Amino acid sequence: MDFFLSCDWGTSTFRLRLIQVTGLVIQATVQLAQGIAQTAAEWQQKGEAISREAYYIRFLNQQIQTLEQQLGHSLTGIPIVLSGMASSSIGVTELPYKALPFSIDGSGLIVQTIPDDRHPLLLISGACTATDVMRGEETKIVGAADALPDTEQELLLLLPGTHPKHIQVHNRMVTAFRTFMTGEVFGLLAAQSILAGSVTRNNELSDPSSHAYFMRGVHLSQTHSLLHHLFGVRTNQLLKKIPPEHNYHYLSGLLIGEELKTLLADQPVYLLGSTTHLAAYTLACETLGIKTILLPDADQALVKGQLEILKRHQMH
Repeated sequence: MDFFLSCDWGTSTFRLRLIQVTGLVIQATVQLAQGIAQTAAEWQQKGEAISREAYYIRFLNQQIQTLEQQLGHSLTGIPIVLSGMASSSIGVTELPYKALPFSIDGSGLIVQTIPDDRHPLLLISGACTATDVMRGEETKIVGAADALPDTEQELLLLLPGTHPKHIQVHNRMVTAFRTFMTGEVFGLLAAQSILAGSVTRNNELSDPSSHAYFMRGVHLSQTHSLLHHLFGVRTNQLLKKIPPEHNYHYLSGLLIGEELKTLLADQPVYLLGSTTHLAAYTLACETLGIKTILLPDADQALVKGQLEILKRHQMH
């Protein structure tokens, strides 16, 4: 196998890439703001005499044709690996969650082959505890497994994002995890609450003032009530005349600091995320005296995890 198609189909985004197995080199990409939720809604609205699975596969094959046009040659026969919300109740086919524990080599995860004339399709399911669920993160964990130490000590992985995950690994097994609403709550507060007029998007955390206000937010989050501190985002602007661009990072610091309250200062945290998220979480942990160890980029881990699971499936 020289190539495979990597499909990361989330709730709000779709990304399909042709990956060269040697070196995990990306050969071509299609990325759309058409996630599982929109695709499911369109299928229902059109009321076509076609199954949901067939509708999704047709959409998938249309995107593969776009890749073929980019490349100038056929991709027929190349396997596709789908992870993320593709295995959810509104996905291609719903697969049950794998109840914890599962091995970080991916051997215990639930996968299913979907019949297709042009491409072998492999669908990866998520994982669950009695009170929590994940879809997509399990594949990134598999992809980052080689970078984790082989130890009997419990390890803590933190995957930042819209819904950050704090994942416990013991003896190469995922034994527990917790999900936080940090990113989604930030988005709602920044766009739809009374705070919306007091914050302006600003990705320059390296700016000294933004850096300082972020750290102030992290520190304050450790005292008193978050609900009180949140209103301070508004009074920062009204009374202290703090620019909305700096307030953006102050709000971010408050929420990430609140999330990190649950961590122990004496346990290092293995961070697996994108560059933007890693900068904020590394600074927040540093502010709170928590040691961090950076794992490979989350996107790289996703592709590697998909390949590892595909290889394991093909062996059986």
